[in-house]
Amino acid sequence: MDWTFGITLKNRELLVRFINKHTLLELNKVPVGFTNNIIWNIAHVIVTQQRLVYHLSGLPMLVSDDVVAKYRNGTQPENDLSQSEIDVIKDLLISTIEKTKEDYIKGVFKTYHEYTVGMKSTLHNVEEAIEFNNFHEGMHLGYILALRKSL
Repeated sequence: MDWTFGITLKNRELLVRFINKHTLLELNKVPVGFTNNIIWNIAHVIVTQQRLVYHLSGLPMLVSDDVVAKYRNGTQPENDLSQSEIDVIKDLLISTIEKTKEDYIKGVFKTYHEYTVGMKSTLHNVEEAIEFNNFHEGMHLGYILALRKSL
């Protein structure tokens, strides 16, 4: 799983660079033809990873219920985020993956509630959830690249 966690961390580092490289206005802008923005996509991957890995393992997530409600599947940006809110998201990008890897190594993930994702694949255990999460984050990286070109 070291390789899998390494891929996740590399993607998260790319997302940190997107935050650092773009202005507050650019991160919050919803371009014509899109339903969300760069920062929503970034926060969404954090929330999805937490739901797929922790929630479905019956464990407390590392993000608040408010964050989950704001960025879970089916939501859209409600308002522009402040710099301090973006800084929190930026910190969560790396800290949540580091903690997930630490918890995985410690054997914290003992049970898993099977879950069928939108593409009709069923996740049977935490390893599959962690691997699928990389696919999901790659899709959102693609969305972010498209959003960036539309700024």
